[in-house]
Amino acid sequence: MVRAAERAGRPPRTSVWLEDRAPRGGGRGGGGQPSGLDRDRITAATVRLLDAEGLTKFSMRRLAAELNVTAMSVYWYVDTKDDLLELALDAAFGEIRPPDPEAHPDPEPHPGSDPEPHQGPDPKPGPEPGPEPRRSADPDPDPDPDPAPAPASSDWREELRALARAYRALLVRHPWLSSLAGTFLNIGPHAVAFQLAVQRVVRRTGLRTAGQAGALSAVFQFVYGFGTIEGHFVRRCAAAGMSQDDYHRRAMSAVTREPGLREAVRDSADLRQARADGTVEEIRDRDFAFALELLIAGIETMVRRGE
Repeated sequence: MVRAAERAGRPPRTSVWLEDRAPRGGGRGGGGQPSGLDRDRITAATVRLLDAEGLTKFSMRRLAAELNVTAMSVYWYVDTKDDLLELALDAAFGEIRPPDPEAHPDPEPHPGSDPEPHQGPDPKPGPEPGPEPRRSADPDPDPDPDPAPAPASSDWREELRALARAYRALLVRHPWLSSLAGTFLNIGPHAVAFQLAVQRVVRRTGLRTAGQAGALSAVFQFVYGFGTIEGHFVRRCAAAGMSQDDYHRRAMSAVTREPGLREAVRDSADLRQARADGTVEEIRDRDFAFALELLIAGIETMVRRGE
C-alpha cells in the first residue's frame, strides 16, 4: 500500500519523534478534533490491543473500535499505523525505570579510546531454551506488570543484572516488542533513557571505550534473544490453553516419537537431566542467571587483561 506521504510527494518520515507535529494531542490544524482523545490515550489502547491480540491482528479500525471512535478520528493525532506502533514501543520501554544517573556520573573516557560508544542494545534472536520440567507450573503465568525500579548501586554488576532482568521481563510481557525494536530507530524518550542507562553502567566496568560496544552487544543481544523466545513460548502456551510444563511435556513426547529426532533427543539427555529439577519457569530463570553471570565474568576478565 502506498503511504500517504508518498502519495503527497513528501519523503517518508524517519521517525514519529522527528516530525514537526506537537508531541501530544493537537491535530492537523484547525478545530474539529474528536473530544476525549489524545496521543497518550490512543497509545495506551494500542499497547493493550497488541498485548491481547498480537501485532498481526492490529489495525487502525480495530483500535478505533476499542476507543469507540471512527478510524478517521485517530488520524487527527497520528498520520500512519507505523506512528502508533512506534509510540507504543516507546511507551512499553517506559515500564523500565533505570537507576538515577546522578547517583553514578559517567567516568572520564579511557585514554586512547574511540569517542563514540554504542547507542544502546542492538538485539538479535537467540536459541529457544528446552528445559525438562518435573513439577507443574501455574497454567496462566502473569509477569509483574509494575516491576520495581533498577537499584542505584555502586556495583556496576548489580545494576547490569537489574537492567538485563528488566529488559527480559519487558520482552516477555510484550511479545510484539521484539519485532518493533528492530523496525524503528528507538529514539523515543523512554527507549533513549534505557539506552543511556546501560551505557552508563558499562562505562563503569573499566573496559576501554573501544570495547564497550561489544560488551553492550554481548549482554543485551543475549537478553533480547532469550526474552524474545521466552515471550513467544509463553504466548504459545496461553493460546493452547496449557501451562508451560504441560505444553513442554506434550512437545517432548511428540518429539521422542519421531524417528528423525530421536537421536538428537537421546544425545542431549544428560543436559536435560542436569537441569531437570524444577518447573519450566524455574529452569529458565536459572539458565538466564547463569548465562548472565558468564557474560559479567567475561567483562571482568577483559578488564583484568586490559582489553
